[in-house]
This record gives sequence, structure tokens and C-alpha cells, in this order.
Amino acid sequence: MDSEPPSSPQVVEDGGEEDEEELSGGEEADLRSSCGRGSLLTRRGITLRVLLKDGLVEPGDGVLAIHYLGKNFIGDLLNDGKIRWVETGQIFNSPSAWATHCKRLVNPAKKSGCGWASVRYRGQKLVQYKTTWLHKYQPSADMSLVSEEDEDEDEEEGKTAVQADEKNKNTKPGVHDVMVSRRTDRERIPVRYSTLGTRDAARDPHTLVELSAFSAINRFQPFNVAVSSNVLLLMDFHCHLTTSEVVGYLGGRWDTNTQLLTVLRAFPCRTRLADRDSAPVVEEEICQNLFLRGLSLVGWYHSHPRGPALPSLQDIDSQMDHQLRLQGSNNGFQPCLGIICGPYYHGNQGVASTITPFWVVPPPEQRPNDYGIPVAVEVTYVQDNFLTSDVLNEMMLLVDYYRAAPDLVQFNQYWCPDMTMMDKIKGSLSCHAPKDQAYSQILEHVYSQLSKMH
Repeated sequence: MDSEPPSSPQVVEDGGEEDEEELSGGEEADLRSSCGRGSLLTRRGITLRVLLKDGLVEPGDGVLAIHYLGKNFIGDLLNDGKIRWVETGQIFNSPSAWATHCKRLVNPAKKSGCGWASVRYRGQKLVQYKTTWLHKYQPSADMSLVSEEDEDEDEEEGKTAVQADEKNKNTKPGVHDVMVSRRTDRERIPVRYSTLGTRDAARDPHTLVELSAFSAINRFQPFNVAVSSNVLLLMDFHCHLTTSEVVGYLGGRWDTNTQLLTVLRAFPCRTRLADRDSAPVVEEEICQNLFLRGLSLVGWYHSHPRGPALPSLQDIDSQMDHQLRLQGSNNGFQPCLGIICGPYYHGNQGVASTITPFWVVPPPEQRPNDYGIPVAVEVTYVQDNFLTSDVLNEMMLLVDYYRAAPDLVQFNQYWCPDMTMMDKIKGSLSCHAPKDQAYSQILEHVYSQLSKMH
């Protein structure tokens, strides 16, 4: 199964022609001391590091955003003034480097990123913070020094950026300064399948789609599903470790006589979603593990770390591909289960992750160019008696894999005013607890390892 495997983080320095200059600590000190003597700083001299040191902006997860041609990119502002793109964990030295990289992904002909005009900090363009700095430290400065790179990006982007900006302005500051970012909670609004119509290449592939019920499309669920609680526990643990999307596979058995799909094991992919080099090796290892345990590949899972656990258009297409591939060329029917886990979505009920099993029904024959129809799958969850050594081993391997990752969740951060991220993961995993309470001591060992990862 072809899930796009992740890439290792890298520092990206190329930001196009208008990339900012990096200042040394001494230069920044000279910069501030010169302010009172009438010297004028060029716009390139005002870096994010300067704004951070003078308290005009603060580091934080998900505080930076780019909205370009209908696409949204989210970034973390680091203590040293660099930017970490949440999607891949890549590090960028400046707003221009990040904006240029993201815009070229959407429009390869794009020559520059107009970073300070395109990147927003908490909903406001960075160029406005640059203006504020000059007003404060160089009141006599010519404001054209700040605005010369502020090309009319909004006109190119249409209403998307304006609407997103308005949405951000309505967000009240406060507790979110000490909690994990809620950015995705408000940005990814699901749409109804009935509003999609014919497949459109211009539509954002990350658009989330509400699930239909089988009954709503005059169908019966063509198979039954039973999922082991240990599968949920390992999958939920994996999804809690990182702010990036993760993916894994599901092993189990398909009984053609009873039409029952039993999911017995989760196999986390310890790789990144764009790392095409390591993906085949990881997948081959999982195939061998399946074979050794006498299991078949019966599905896959992935996470939406801070958004609703609903499939995107891209997920719908991936699920349809997996269903066709798993069924193979024979005429027999074998289902492929898709599961989405949403660990850090603030719209979840309580502390538990939302876990959504789904399947895709092909579009009607008379409308072959429509998207597949995502439907909710009814599942029976089977309570395991104890935590197996296989599951514990996988958990420790995941801890080792993410230990030095730039997108590792900071477990000492606050999930809500009275609960840390560590409390959050413990609370969610307790929902899948084995009957044998001895498991809690084992998990405490795992949690102690997590607390050392900072």
C-alpha cells in the first residue's frame, strides 16, 4: 500500500531574491543602539530574531501561516527566529525562504515568496510587525522601507486569504498562549459529500468531507468488523507523539464465511510521510511481520493531529486505491478498513482521541468522474485481557524513533488550562486499557521515557 512516506527535517536556506540577511548578535546590538542616533535600518536588517528579542512577537507552535491560492501552510516560530513547517518538520531561516518554498509547491513558476507580506503571525502580516518595530525604534524612518516588498498577494490569492485573516482576527488571545495550538480546529471545516459534485483538479485535496451512513445511500454495510483494544492503544499512542501526520498498517484476518474482518495488530510506520527512500524498507519489514504472525493486511490508519478525524479528498482517493489493491485481480471480495485518529482536536469530546473507521463506496456508474463516497463503518471493539509484549516493544521503538524529532509533542505543554499533554495522552490511552490492571505499571515506564524526551 502506497502511503506517501515522510521526509527527514532539513534546514532550507534559499528564500529567493528578497531573503533577509542574518545578523550576528553584535550586529543586532549595534542595530538597537543606533536607533537613538538617527541611523536608518534597511528593511532587510529587521529579522524575526530582532522582533523576538524586542518582544514584538513570541515563539510558539502554529503561530505562523501562509494562505496561497487556496492552500494553507502552518509554521512554528522557534526561539532562534527560524521557522519550522509543521507538515514536514523542515526548518527555514526566514519568512521569505519558507514562503518561496511553499508557493513553488503550488505554483512552480513563482519566482519569490514575498515572505514578510505573505506570512501571517497570529493572523496579521509580518510586515505590519516590521512597521511597528520601526515606529517604536526609528520613528523618523521612511515607511516605504517596509512596504516595498508588500506586493498585492491578496489579489493573486483571491478571497481565501481575506477570509482566513478575518477568521484569525476573531480569535481571542489568552489561554492559547500556553496550550497546544488550535489552529487546525478552525481552519479545516468539513463539507458535505453532496456539495462536491464532479471531481475538480482545482479543489484543495485537503478538504475534509463528512461521512455518510450506508443507509443514507441505500446500502447495507457489506462486512462486519471487530477491532482489538490493543490495536487502538498502539495506534492512539503513535498518533499522540508528533504534531505531524503519521501512518501505519492494520493486520488481521478476513473470514469469507462469516464476512467478518478481525483487526488484531497495528503496525506503525517509523518513517516520515515524504521519505520515499526508507518507505519500501519499512513496508517490507511490516509485510514480514504480518507473515510471521500468520496475519493478512486488512487496512491502514493515519492521523489528523489537530483537525477533525474525517477523511480529506486525498484520503478518499487513497482509501479507494487501497481497497482496489487489496482486493487484487480475483473476483472474491476482501474489504480494506481505513481508520483516522484525531488526538489533539479541541472539538473532541473529552480527553479521548476521536477514532473514525471508514470505507469508500465508488461513485455511481452514471457519474464516474465524481469522488468516491466516504461512509462510516460500524465496528465492534474487543477488550483485550492484557498488554502484549509485541505492543510494548512497538511503543518503545516509537519512543526511540521520535526522541530527537523536531515535531515531537512537548509533553510538558498544556493541553488545556488544568491538563498537560502528558495527562492528555494518559487519559486517552486509558480508554483502551486491558482488563488486567498490571498494564498500568508497564505504561508508566513508557511515560517516564516520554518525559525524558525534552
